[in-house]
Amino acid sequence: MGNFKGHALPGSMFLVVGLWWAGKSSFWYATRSKLSAAHLSSRAVQRRLEVIEGATILSFSVIGMLAEQFSAHGPRLHLYDYAERQWHCLMNWQHATMYLFFGLAGAVSLTVHATGSAPLALDRMLLGVAFFTEGFLFLHHLHGRAVLDAHIHQLLLYAVFGGAATACLEVFHRGNVLLELLRASLCLLQGSWLWEIAFVLYPPSGVAEWDLKDHSNLMFVTMCYCWHFGFSLLTVSAVYCTVCWVVQSKLKRTQPMELGLLKTTDKEQESEDEI
Repeated sequence: MGNFKGHALPGSMFLVVGLWWAGKSSFWYATRSKLSAAHLSSRAVQRRLEVIEGATILSFSVIGMLAEQFSAHGPRLHLYDYAERQWHCLMNWQHATMYLFFGLAGAVSLTVHATGSAPLALDRMLLGVAFFTEGFLFLHHLHGRAVLDAHIHQLLLYAVFGGAATACLEVFHRGNVLLELLRASLCLLQGSWLWEIAFVLYPPSGVAEWDLKDHSNLMFVTMCYCWHFGFSLLTVSAVYCTVCWVVQSKLKRTQPMELGLLKTTDKEQESEDEI
């Protein structure tokens, strides 16, 4: 993770998952709020989508763990270097641990929704634990870094711990669309900010363009973080409005067909009465 690709990969994963959460939550809310759209979100459909989500998160996590362990400079499952008498690639091990907990969250989600043998709220609880573990690991591996490097990672922690708190609240308030959309926006914020970290600390050109000790850069990066958060909220709002519009359009097209079928049935009944 200590390079451009190492930040872009998890950033892309968080962006994909955040967009998925925004679309899924918007769809559930749009169909729940209208009785005529109840057939669009049956329990079977919901369970199928939750299983797909859990499998996707688990797959992303396995890919991340393998990338951290078996990349060009990865530890390849060696934790301690006995020749040098020191720990080996601890940063890679920390990132792999982060992926491990998200993998556990995905596996638990699969178990809950595919088998029904576990409490329904367990998936949200493990997701909150995964976010908390991510923030806890990031919090304790910034020692000795340059000022801007540490600050830009600390800003990420607000989104991470915010996601953990939101997921834990969903354990007790499941189906609350505001909490679900907030979780989606914080996930998008994580993804976009990881891309920002990649461009600031590891520019693709290979030339360091940022002074890591300049206080004005800290002020700009903090302001930029607020822009990212605003962009994530706008993105979730756009997804919500688009999904609601699509559902409403779908209902407008199906209602005339249903009225036509009802009229045809009434005519048939009248003709039978006449006979």
